[in-house]
Amino acid sequence: MEEEIFTSDEIALLSNCTLCPHECGVNRFKGGTGYCGCDAGLNIASICIHRGEEPPISGPDGICNVFFSGCNLKCIYCQNHEISRLCSRQNKRSLNINETLDTITGILNQGIKAVGFVSPSHVVPQVRAIISGLKARGFKPITVYNTNSYDKRETIRSFEGLIDVFLPDYKYVSPEIALRFSDVPDYPAVALIALKEMFYQKGSVLSVDNEGRAENGMLVRHLVLPGHADESKSVLRTLADEISTGINISLMSQYHPTRYVRNHPDLKRILYKAEYDSAVETMEDLGFRNGWVQDRESFQNYNPDFSRENPFE
Repeated sequence: MEEEIFTSDEIALLSNCTLCPHECGVNRFKGGTGYCGCDAGLNIASICIHRGEEPPISGPDGICNVFFSGCNLKCIYCQNHEISRLCSRQNKRSLNINETLDTITGILNQGIKAVGFVSPSHVVPQVRAIISGLKARGFKPITVYNTNSYDKRETIRSFEGLIDVFLPDYKYVSPEIALRFSDVPDYPAVALIALKEMFYQKGSVLSVDNEGRAENGMLVRHLVLPGHADESKSVLRTLADEISTGINISLMSQYHPTRYVRNHPDLKRILYKAEYDSAVETMEDLGFRNGWVQDRESFQNYNPDFSRENPFE
């Protein structure tokens, strides 16, 4: 366990875990018996250079992404299912904090300027420990919080001044779909509150350096799902009405069916061009001014293999 890297408040929190909206109340120091299945260790599945993010997130050379095991959602179509479904010994590296920092700083010393924390909602104290450890070693990279947005408002608020770029998903606005696909009917309301807190901190402007690398701000992601273009349009309308059409949006077409959905009536196939184009048209009609769309062939490039040192290469 990594008890020595946490503050007394964080130890108390992990001992009766109410970190995410599930509020399981389990003692993470006694094993992973909560919803996410993770204990109080670092729960890291992979640390690698990732060049497949949005251009301002990857920058010209890529980002050092820290992929955590486990998740506080159970998305039936998750592309990272190898590490998200179970937080077990088989899908996480047994790294201590110094080994973790050694790996990250080794990547930063190659000229990478940003560190992304992927699926961090259930390991927030661990994220803080890594950032603190990097600072103690004299490193202050751009920090990116890459989240599914099933976060408490107070968690996002506590990151003010610590996280440079928020990279949240906004998956659904329909509780029924959120329940069916991710096992969390309150996702739409919880995520919107978290997004509003991010917007309060960062506003609409995504500040970039002279190489186009994001240094501060917020970029919202949405994955268009097969058979659910209308849900995507509702997501876009909600973002326009509740937050701002000035925010940066990444509208993704990269959906690729995994073996877990091979018999699903909608999710067993790739996204049709007409479905994606209709979502793009809605985004444009609503007046979103800043964002990215994906090539239709993108689904071929986002099939990670977490048994490899770099899952995306």
